[in-house]
Amino acid sequence: MTDKIILFSALLAYSIIVSQSFMYILALRTAQLNLEAHSYIELRKLIDTSMRSNFKYVVYTALLTNLILVIVTSKHPESLIFISATVAFIALVADTIITVKGNLPVNDIINSWSRDHYPKNWTDYRLKWLRIFQYRQIANITGFLFLLAGAIFSK
Repeated sequence: MTDKIILFSALLAYSIIVSQSFMYILALRTAQLNLEAHSYIELRKLIDTSMRSNFKYVVYTALLTNLILVIVTSKHPESLIFISATVAFIALVADTIITVKGNLPVNDIINSWSRDHYPKNWTDYRLKWLRIFQYRQIANITGFLFLLAGAIFSK
């Protein structure tokens, strides 16, 4: 029963992370590409402030529960659940590294702008942020799908 609770917790935390990726696929990317500079800057700043204060706990929870899942399932290294949990954990680590090394530095640059003072090439920063985020989407969607498949199809 403990294994199932850990798996449930890992899936729940991961689903919150991957929901951001799916929302960008469905609407947020297009919406941000259609914003003028002042609106984009204001939106990015508000999202970044909120994500830095709240989302880190989801990331920590997802990393911790997925690591525990890998450890708990490691007694059967040939099992689908162990393999899928390991792939999911690696993908989550990759997503976190890309966030810290890619998106957060771009956010820091955008956060230094004001509504009236921003570089002429501000759209290059927007595209850079979105391009980096696409790598995160690949990582966390892949990881989540592996974890979900392991949860559904393992014995």
